Amino acid sequence: MDSHNVILLGRAVIETESSAITALTTRIDQTFVKACELMLHCQGRIVVVGMGKSGHIANKIAATLASTGSPAFFVHPGEASHGDLGMITPKDVVLTLSNSGETDEILTIVPLIKRLGVPLISMTGNPNSRLSRAADVNLDVSVAKEACPLGLAPTSSTTAALVMGDALAVALLESRGFTADDFARSHPGGRLGKRLLLHVADIMHRDTAIPKVYADATLATALVEMTGKGLGMTTIVDRHGKLLGVFTDGDLRRVLDHGQINVQQVNIASVMTSPCKAIQPEQLAAEALQVMESKRVNALPVIDADNNLVGAINMHDLLRSGVI
Repeated sequence: MDSHNVILLGRAVIETESSAITALTTRIDQTFVKACELMLHCQGRIVVVGMGKSGHIANKIAATLASTGSPAFFVHPGEASHGDLGMITPKDVVLTLSNSGETDEILTIVPLIKRLGVPLISMTGNPNSRLSRAADVNLDVSVAKEACPLGLAPTSSTTAALVMGDALAVALLESRGFTADDFARSHPGGRLGKRLLLHVADIMHRDTAIPKVYADATLATALVEMTGKGLGMTTIVDRHGKLLGVFTDGDLRRVLDHGQINVQQVNIASVMTSPCKAIQPEQLAAEALQVMESKRVNALPVIDADNNLVGAINMHDLLRSGVI
């Protein structure tokens, strides 16, 4: 293997496919708008159809549409001829992908799609093909050449189709007013979903699990509370449950650095950190992580709007919940 030639070939592929993508920008016109309108006003599902490599791209486009607020699914054209066509209803919109526009398996089912009165959008590399002419809207995704040196393997053409599909999905996302919260609700099991949906109240320690001592407690009492609750800190509250401050492992090291102290006599209020950073239960767990990282602390007290202590959260809670 000639490493120099391999590098040149790899770069050539990227340059060829980049050029193919750039050429698409001039094709984002009123035809593109019409395709978006048909999908936006669809009362059913967007059915995406493709064969071979185009089928793989179609499957991904369907997944992207579905995850960004446009209900969609993929149908294999070969299977559609053997029963799966029943998955398409008159309320749907069909998006077909075929670089040649002459894919037999797709052309076989086009008359049946037209008979249902379903809007048909095609995405082809040949605007004069039979599929392009049969469609209500054709999106031109033709490329100057494939990145494959033989000019045979679908490379630039599939990349162009994928990018056009992304353009459709994002245009629809904006038109629907799709938000980050909407995205998270369709991805509840992923890290992104947890970062956007999980609140401090969902994972914080409550009631007797909260490390807390009163302001007149000794440092020894505070250390016992810290050890027992295992959050690396204890909160200090007044007799009404209002947060006064915190005492952490880091505070203990700083106190010990000042020399010998009598933990049985030192009052916790004299060595606590006050005022201290806290967070509220309705805030996102991701915000708690941001505060911890910016303040270089591993735990936070949780307070309500009236400064009442209602919980505690630490870095391990965020780790277990998948926020980190």
